[in-house]
Order: sequence, then structure tokens, then C-alpha cells
Amino acid sequence: MKKITLGTLLLLFSICCSWSQQEKGIIGYNNWLQSWTDFSPGKQKYDEPTQILTGAITEDLTLNKSDIYLLLGDVFVTDSTTLTIEPGTLILGDFKSKGSLTISKNSKIVAIGEPTDPIVFTSNRPLRKPGDWGGIFILGDAPTNKIANEGTLDYGLSPDDLSNLKYGGDDSLSDSGILRHVRIEYAGKRTKKHGYLSGLTLAAVGEQTVLDNVMVSYCSGNSFNVIGGNVIAEKLVSYKSNRNDYAFNEGTQTSLSNSLAIRSPYVSSSEGFRAMYISSYSDKEDTDFEKPSTHVFATNVTLINVSKNLESDINVGLVKEAIYITNTASLELNKSVISGFNPAVYLDEKIQINNDNLQRIKFERTYFNNCKGNIFTKYNPNNEDLESWYGSRAFDNVYSKGSDTETFIDLNLTKNPDFRLRINKIVATTDTDTDDD
Repeated sequence: MKKITLGTLLLLFSICCSWSQQEKGIIGYNNWLQSWTDFSPGKQKYDEPTQILTGAITEDLTLNKSDIYLLLGDVFVTDSTTLTIEPGTLILGDFKSKGSLTISKNSKIVAIGEPTDPIVFTSNRPLRKPGDWGGIFILGDAPTNKIANEGTLDYGLSPDDLSNLKYGGDDSLSDSGILRHVRIEYAGKRTKKHGYLSGLTLAAVGEQTVLDNVMVSYCSGNSFNVIGGNVIAEKLVSYKSNRNDYAFNEGTQTSLSNSLAIRSPYVSSSEGFRAMYISSYSDKEDTDFEKPSTHVFATNVTLINVSKNLESDINVGLVKEAIYITNTASLELNKSVISGFNPAVYLDEKIQINNDNLQRIKFERTYFNNCKGNIFTKYNPNNEDLESWYGSRAFDNVYSKGSDTETFIDLNLTKNPDFRLRINKIVATTDTDTDDD
């Protein structure tokens, strides 16, 4: 009979402790960013497109890995059509026509990549830059807080039928398809009248839509723009967006888990854009205030500003807050990490600090690291009430001043950086010597 030695027990104990201590921020036994992500997308070389997508797609269509596709102008999937994309397929957004892809209401996209064979949307320019092409729009049938529960995309897109820009309805469970192991790079074109497009816009998307392992990098607009709907998403990555990494609006009820935003003071705009921007409306006159306001439940989220000299970058105004919450919107942030911001959170000045508002804006078991201040009301330098409230033992928040190398496992790896929270090293013997009875 084999005996389990003390060394083996210590090893098992250390593994269990490692997992339990690594509960904040993005989590996983392994680094789930490996293989399918790309933190240096500009180095990739691609062949010329072999197929062109343009106008309206009105019949079910499958994009094959063996071809390279070009989005020429505004492409719409309409008439309850399903667009299926094979693993490893490359889709190029045309620079000259500012190509985009819109999945209209009642249609679907089924883009299922593999960890070792992701689906890639990127620019067709040899020297790719943010804003080279439009982005992806998915329009669903879930509720919003707009009057009549229906909105129209207003980004200058040009469909054959304006009804293909409509979003919103009564089906919170609506299914717009699947995005899995997908990268969206260099999107976010600028329009004179409508501003910047986003990498991925989710308008009135319902709960049955599957969104996981999606990376948006080097976008001139927001990386992820969530407008209304009942969105459930996990393992999203925003990398060096010029504007907001995650924007939530129009009464969305969003659940976001195990997701990441990496901002850079040398790429991301410092002009009022954040890792998370949470609002309930853009147009007050078009909002039904009897309907639910925006609510975001985020757990195991890591928001990090990667800086070569954080103190200097803060002093010259390159670093802003990580999260901004407007009046009537709400957030529950749990088991997350906010690192390297100025400050961590701003509440809109219209939010009164009272029990009702503090009950709908929660920060629990969250690791605030290396931020110049934690939670403030905008334009109010006195945050003693907020510090006292969120600093109580009931919320179990942690405050630290550790460097990036001390806080995260390895941010310096170019190919496969690891943004999981570093834990204290546990030394355990690997002695597996056994004795027979």
C-alpha cells in the first residue's frame, strides 16, 4: 500500500491555495489568452482577398477558411439569414470604402473559431492603423429603454432598406448567433457627422446570443459598444482602444465575466474615455424612464493601464479614471482588479451619495492597485464618505500600491502576456517518495 507523504500533501495544498488566492481579476488554471489572441497584430502579413462581400446578403452563406474575404462598403446580413464563418477564416475590411458588417435584426452570425485557429477581422492595408475600416454591428430583438422600444443605428451606414438599421423588441432571450475565438482589429472609422464607429456594437442583443473569447484591438472608437439588450459575455479582451473599452447604454442589462481591458496612455485617448463607461441614455427625449435603467454586473474583470512611468503620465494628464458611471445607471463589480488609473472610479456629479444610490453601485472583493485615488464623485475632491463606505469590511475590497511586475504574472511577454493576478509564491516540496507496507 502506498503512503501519501507530507510533501505530497503540501503540494496539493499549495495548488488549492493558489487557485483560491487567484480569485480576483481574470481567472483560469491556464492563461486563456494563449494561442487565439494577438498583441502585435500589425506584424501579420496577409495575402490579397479572393472573394468580395458587398451589399446585402439575403441567403444563408458560409465563409470558408480557404478563401480571404473583403468587406467592400457596408455589408448587411438581412431577411432572417445566417452568416456562418469557418474557423481560421480571414475577413478584411476595405480601407477606401470603410467596409463594415451588420447583422440585421432577426438574422444571425455563427462565427466559431478555435483557440489555435481564430477567425480574424482586420484591415486590408499593408500598414494597418486604427480606424481603417468600420466594424461589426449585431442588431437584436431584446428590450431597450427607448420610447416604443425600438431604435435605429445612426452611424451613417447605407443599407438598401432602412429597416435593416432597426434594433429592439420584447424578446430578452433573442438569439443573434455566436462569436467565439474571434479577433477584430483596426476598426472604428471616423465619420464627420456620426463620430467614430466601434469595433463590435451589440444593439438589443438577447441572452441566447453567445459571446466569448472575443478580442478587439487598436480600435479608434469603443472596443465593445453595448446598446440595450440582455447581454451575457465572458472572456472579452479590449486592447489599446482609442476610446472606451466597454460602453454600456440604453438600459442594457449586461453580465460580463472573466474579461480584460488593457489601456495605454500612449495610444488610448485621455479626452474623457475610460475602460468602462456606463450610461442609461444618450437622448433624454427619446428615453422611457419607466423602463429599467442600464445595469452592469461584472465579475472577475481586470482593467489595467499599462504605463512606462505612471506617475509622470498621470501628472501630464495622459491617464484618466477606469470607470465612469452616469446618473441613473448602476454597476455591481465583484472580484475584479483596477490597476493604474487616476482615479479608479468617478461617479457622475448628479449622483447623490445616499443609501439608495450606494445600494445600486457596488464594489465588492475588488483589488484597487496603484490608482491615484479610488472612488470619487466627479468634481468633488472630498471622498471620505465613499472611502468609508466601500472600505468597510463588509465589501472586502483591497487597496495596494504594487508595480505591474509585482501585481500581474507577466505583462512583458509579447506573444502571450499573462494578466492574471500574481499571488504570493508558495514553496512546496515535490517529494513523492513512497513506502510499501
